[in-house]
Amino acid sequence: MSTYLLVGARGTAGREGPAAPSRFRNFLSRRFALAGGSGLSEIGRAEIETVREVIRPYVRVTPVVQVSGKDFGLGDFAIALKLELLQHSGSFKARGAFTNLLLRKIPPTGVVAASGGNHGAAVAYAAMRLGVPAKIFVPTVSSPAKVARIRAYGADLAIVGDRYADALAASEAWVERTAALPVHAYDQLETLLGQGTLGMEFAEQATVDTVLVSVGGGGLLGGVAAWFAGVVKVVGVEPESAPTLTEALKAGRPVDAPAGGIAADSLAPRKVGELMFPIARAHVARVLLVSDDAIRRAQAALWSTVRIVAEPGGAAALAALLSGAYTPAAGERVGVVVSGGNSTAVDFGRA
Repeated sequence: MSTYLLVGARGTAGREGPAAPSRFRNFLSRRFALAGGSGLSEIGRAEIETVREVIRPYVRVTPVVQVSGKDFGLGDFAIALKLELLQHSGSFKARGAFTNLLLRKIPPTGVVAASGGNHGAAVAYAAMRLGVPAKIFVPTVSSPAKVARIRAYGADLAIVGDRYADALAASEAWVERTAALPVHAYDQLETLLGQGTLGMEFAEQATVDTVLVSVGGGGLLGGVAAWFAGVVKVVGVEPESAPTLTEALKAGRPVDAPAGGIAADSLAPRKVGELMFPIARAHVARVLLVSDDAIRRAQAALWSTVRIVAEPGGAAALAALLSGAYTPAAGERVGVVVSGGNSTAVDFGRA
């Protein structure tokens, strides 16, 4: 059985941090039971609430902007934009990264992560804050903005292969050589729970009937759906060129799917996570597909309407509204997660 410890505020690798409260110890016990293979759809609010207390000192409470559908040329309905692109490292991924590094014992060789870019930046940032070594593998499709962030946070960066799967294979080989702690971008319980804190925070900030969430490997969607289960309708949105969850739902299990398109560095892992899949089947109402053109239009709309610079993956959820893939009912209040902003779309050198 693995050892799960809190790392202290200074983050000394491999050392036990402050004693966990009884509620946290109970959570760890349940974590071991869940890891034994029973339904991970059991992850719920109690676990997410506990994790939020653990990561609270390290993550930002990101704002929500209330707008009208009319602002985007749509109908007169309420839209709540959750601006997670303002999170540390530029995306929601910081939540899962800190959850992993604070709950798991870190060896002297540090941590390793494979990423399209955002998860790597988040792990690099968390490792910098907690004082542990980090090795990050990204594919060549990772955007320059994300590569620059990873390097700025002091991680050892390796660019390998053309897709996320190539970076993942390289990271697994690194674990075999060094015994570093692998931090999976989406298919890890701690990652799901960390991303679930976004749902908890969103619920405290806005009253919504439906939440639109982008899908890559599904860590964010799984965590948010676990929080809102049975209370708010959760809708997944993924690119037509990377239909990981769509194909998994058709097959009844995670399967390989096409991995490409404009959001290939954030929403194209080839296969959705095994751990989030039962959560999606139980608690995700629908999964919608949007085109690359729709994502580009959503990026442009966010900039022209509210002066937000979102990366393609960060704008995908809004693309479902703007393209008509999702049409709200009369009076429906829609939440949209703008999940990341690691983009060089605006050239301030020309301002």
